[in-house]
Amino acid sequence: MMNRFAGAAVVVLSLATPSIVNAQGVPGGVERGAREGERAAGPVGAVVGATIGGVVGGVAGILGVDDRPRFRSYVVDQRRPSYSYREDVRVGAVLPADGVTYYEVPDQFSAARDYRYTVVNGRTVLVEPRTRRIVEIIE
Repeated sequence: MMNRFAGAAVVVLSLATPSIVNAQGVPGGVERGAREGERAAGPVGAVVGATIGGVVGGVAGILGVDDRPRFRSYVVDQRRPSYSYREDVRVGAVLPADGVTYYEVPDQFSAARDYRYTVVNGRTVLVEPRTRRIVEIIE
C-alpha cells in the first residue's frame, strides 16, 4: 500500500510541477495543484498536488520577491484612492466593473505588465483586466 502511495505521489509531482510553477499565489497554487494532481492520480494526487502547489505557488507569484516592496511603494507614492469592497479581499475574488478604477502597471514591473492594479480596502491588488479577478495581493 505504501509503495502505491509513493508511486502516485511521484507521478503527480512529475506531471503537475510544470503547471504548478505557473501558479499565482498560494490559493492559486493549491487550486491548480489539486486539479492537476487529481487528473493524474485521483484523490491521492489531489491532496499531494494541492500541498505542492501551495508551496510552489506561494513562492512564484506574479511579482518577484524583490519587486513587491518596490511596487507597493510605487502605489503608495501614487496616492490612489481605495475602493470599499464588502466581500473578502482574496486571490480569486472578482471585482465589480463599475466603481473601481484599474491602473496600468508601470513598465519597470515587466512581470506584471499584462495586469492592472487597484487599491481595495487599503490593500494593493493585481487584477486580470478581462475578468477583473484578483490574481495577487501585494502586502
